[in-house]
This record gives sequence, C-alpha cells and structure tokens, in this order.
Amino acid sequence: MLDNGVHHNVLLFGNLALALLSAFTYNMSRKGVQAESNAVFMLRVYGAMISRMMLCLAGITIYAVVNRANTSKYTIFTLMFFYAVYAVCENVSLQKVARPQKAEK
Repeated sequence: MLDNGVHHNVLLFGNLALALLSAFTYNMSRKGVQAESNAVFMLRVYGAMISRMMLCLAGITIYAVVNRANTSKYTIFTLMFFYAVYAVCENVSLQKVARPQKAEK
C-alpha cells in the first residue's frame, strides 16, 4: 500500500473528493456572485470557502487517525497541493464570471 512513501489509494480518493467538492463549492460561489443582495453574496462565498476548508481538514484528520502508524507526510502535502490547485482554478473561473462583459461594437 505504501509505495515511495505515498498512499496512492488515498491520493486517488482524495483527488476525486476534492474535484467533487470543488464542483459543489464553485456552483455555490457562482450563485453568490450572481446574487442581487450583498448578504447573499457573503453567505454563499464564505459558506463555500468554510465548507471546503472544514471538509478537507476532516478528511486529512480521518486519514491521519486511521493510519496513525503509517501516516505519510508526502500524501498529506500532495493533497494540500491538490487543494491549492483546485482553489486557484475555481477562483480564476469565478473571476471570469464576476467581471462585467465588455460591450461588443
């Protein structure tokens, strides 16, 4: 199970979970960006951010507790890298949604 200091099954499951979570939080944030009310915007965007952070924290904690003796730091840091990549991609695409469209001449 532990090849080259990395749990490959955990990375595959974690990457899939982060992709699904990112799709959910992107949809939530997009609805917030398109909302008329500032309160709805804040609720949706901060709700998406907090839910993503807490679910990732819970996942890493569960992994560390279940594999207490064989916890791989490389696996945890790779999952954190995946988290950062998904967050950057999500924010870049949300910026494109939030920018007003230029009028075509």
